[in-house]
Amino acid sequence: MTEPEAKPLTVRFFARLREELGVEELTLPTEADLTAGRILEQLASRGGAWTQLKGSQPVMIAVNQTMAKESTAVGAGDEVAFFPPVTGG
Repeated sequence: MTEPEAKPLTVRFFARLREELGVEELTLPTEADLTAGRILEQLASRGGAWTQLKGSQPVMIAVNQTMAKESTAVGAGDEVAFFPPVTGG
């Protein structure tokens, strides 16, 4: 009997990130010991506009629609969202 496949992660991008990356949503495979920060690192390693995900202005993170940190664990079927940093005046 084969093991059922792990449900993939959904990664969403909002506001300026969505526009600059040219993508609204990605589906990624689930890995053991995955965190929101590890997803950021993997995406930033794509180069180009993706490097801003780990740049000097940290992005905001939500996991399953709850604000999270880079250390937040991510599992099968979770939704991870990235938002540009909030600036104000």
